Amino acid sequence: MNWESLFPGLIGSEYRLTSPPDLTYNCIAWAMGESDRWWWPDPTEFAYWPAGVPRLETVESFTAMLVQLAFEPNANDSLEPDFEKIALFAKGSKPTHAARQLKTGIWTSKLGSGEDIEHPLHAIAGKEYGQVVMIFRRRSNPS
Repeated sequence: MNWESLFPGLIGSEYRLTSPPDLTYNCIAWAMGESDRWWWPDPTEFAYWPAGVPRLETVESFTAMLVQLAFEPNANDSLEPDFEKIALFAKGSKPTHAARQLKTGIWTSKLGSGEDIEHPLHAIAGKEYGQVVMIFRRRSNPS
């Protein structure tokens, strides 16, 4: 897949592919640190979604899911060594994607059922995923 054609912000940026395509998991699962199941509020219950969180494709439902998992909304995209960060993308009020910040400060994303990539956060914003609408953080587990 030519990701630069879908995400022109990747052109000239420092990004790299980090995995082969995989249908097992999606961007939400990857942002949550999982690669063994698909996360989405699919009303058919095909996908995993945390119990007690409305199965709605809304920013509010995704926010409720992240808050339930101990993330705080309204963080910024700067690196904070004691925190994990998730960026939620949306087109209007419909969530489209999530990315996770690595300990290096770079972001990682699973692109649909395609590859995982490391990228500057806003390099994948645009026509496909819309914009970052909120960044969440939670304190990292001590290693």
